[in-house]
Amino acid sequence: MGNAILGISAYYHDAAAALLRDGHIVAAVQEERFSRQKHDPRFPTQAIRYCLAEAGLRLDQLDAIVFYDKPFLKFERLLETFYAFAPRGFGAFVRSMPRWVREQVLLKNVLRKALAEVAPCDPQQLPLLFSEHHWSHAASAFYPSPFPDAAVLTVDGVGEWATTTLGHGHGTQLELLRELHFPHSLGLLYSAFTYFLGFKVNSGEYKLMGLASYGNDRSANFQRYSRLLRDRLVDLKADGSLRLDQDYFQYATGDRMVRDQQWAQLFDLPRRAPEQEFQNAHADLALAVQRFTEDAVLAMALELQKLTGQRRLCLAGGVALNCVANGKLLASGHFDELFVQPASGDAGGALGAALAAHYLHFGATERRVGERDSMSGALLGPAYEAGEIRRALRRHQLTADYVADFEELAERVARELAAGSIVGWFQGRMEYGPRALGNRSILGDPRSERMQDHINLQIKERESFRPFAPVVLAEDAAEYFDLAAPSPYMNLVAAVQPAQRHPVPEDYPDWPIRQKLAFVKSRIPAVTHVDFSARIQTVERARNFRLWRLIHTFKQQTGCGLLINTSFNGRDEPIVCTPDDAIACFLRTGMDCLVLGDFLVRQK
Repeated sequence: MGNAILGISAYYHDAAAALLRDGHIVAAVQEERFSRQKHDPRFPTQAIRYCLAEAGLRLDQLDAIVFYDKPFLKFERLLETFYAFAPRGFGAFVRSMPRWVREQVLLKNVLRKALAEVAPCDPQQLPLLFSEHHWSHAASAFYPSPFPDAAVLTVDGVGEWATTTLGHGHGTQLELLRELHFPHSLGLLYSAFTYFLGFKVNSGEYKLMGLASYGNDRSANFQRYSRLLRDRLVDLKADGSLRLDQDYFQYATGDRMVRDQQWAQLFDLPRRAPEQEFQNAHADLALAVQRFTEDAVLAMALELQKLTGQRRLCLAGGVALNCVANGKLLASGHFDELFVQPASGDAGGALGAALAAHYLHFGATERRVGERDSMSGALLGPAYEAGEIRRALRRHQLTADYVADFEELAERVARELAAGSIVGWFQGRMEYGPRALGNRSILGDPRSERMQDHINLQIKERESFRPFAPVVLAEDAAEYFDLAAPSPYMNLVAAVQPAQRHPVPEDYPDWPIRQKLAFVKSRIPAVTHVDFSARIQTVERARNFRLWRLIHTFKQQTGCGLLINTSFNGRDEPIVCTPDDAIACFLRTGMDCLVLGDFLVRQK
């Protein structure tokens, strides 16, 4: 059967587990989906149990259990950082030390104890290994990619010491060529602006990315913010390396991300309170750091290309979830192909740790490389049979139509969507990573002028400025979007085609945020962002037949080959996992219809 390897990430955010058998990805899932605590950092007990069950294995049958980073190196960074910045941050250092000693220095014992609670076993006999954080990211990016050789770029906040790595994958081999070290970090810079603009660090960065689209690059504010950012906060070199002026930041001392007063003075803008209404100045500041991020990622990638000679690029790390930067990188023409790990953040580290062990520790000599990547569409979580769904419906006292003929089901759901219904769509295996890719999704009609506001405010209970992604038939993508490559994992942003757009007044960039939001920008307004972009998911018949068939049927009925696709969850909760989760969310949010496998439910 080959080796069996379990990868684990935990104790920072987005704990997860992933299991390989002979290099094949059997299962991968975040703990939050079971615990219902968003970004749950705790040991992934339930995720591990699921992975083992999916593989039909016990803990004591595993060849290795691999943790995604090396705690002693993290502890070394903590100590050296304290000495470098002392006496600043002494209080935070003292407060954090007991936790770090318990969770990091003694982590091997902590892990063995936690594993013993997963299932009966002798924890001392379990084969426990540790991978470095950015090695885990790099392995998660390269090994599942469809490329025999590729440049590999990882960018995040910080691992042990590294914040960015430049690497090269070839065959079964992976080497890291250069590193950028803490405290200089593109990811932490972006998180600092996330914090200053009133969002939660490690979860609100995508909100910052969405807000940036409302910025006006012709405005005096944007020009001034960009100049101050580049002149005072960070120095970006031609090779993509950067240095942050630590006089403006506090993350190294553990207190908070930035020095609020100094930032307020620098930008002549106080830190935004979390519930404060957005102003144009906030959007302009968001745009300034977004544009800087795009420039930095491109500079890093070009330097990597010089080192490797590769025109294929693999990306991972939290910054790889910046799909605007990814889209700009691909559109630059410097790379022919791009693969972005769909679980690019710390959750993906669990998979990367397992892959690194398989290829680099055990020395696997063969690697499956095909036309598509080996992520199985990121559909690596649990699935539920009809009997389980039926029992869940009974528990909630819901009446459902069972439609065994999927063609008929697709016809009925497509009609509901065309009539303006919002549909919860629950099918097959759950997605791994932060994106709902069509198996745990909320779907809607992209032609509707009211749909964005309705889903944001009534269903998701979130900020009205947040855009929605389109899921489009791969064969129709070029009709709607200027997209240079397939985007199966919703990791690329591209422009809406001019033929789909409505003309805008000359002074449109200067409009207030609310006015921009209300303007009908295209024939598909619900998925067209204010800058005429969209975060696109392309779907192929061979990769997700049910989703493809539903959209195809919707096109037959309406002439439109795409739908709104947003994650199936309410405010501040993870994507739904079980039929019970889906039903509870459906009843709580007021969606019109729920499709669970072959069961169709309508709100009473």
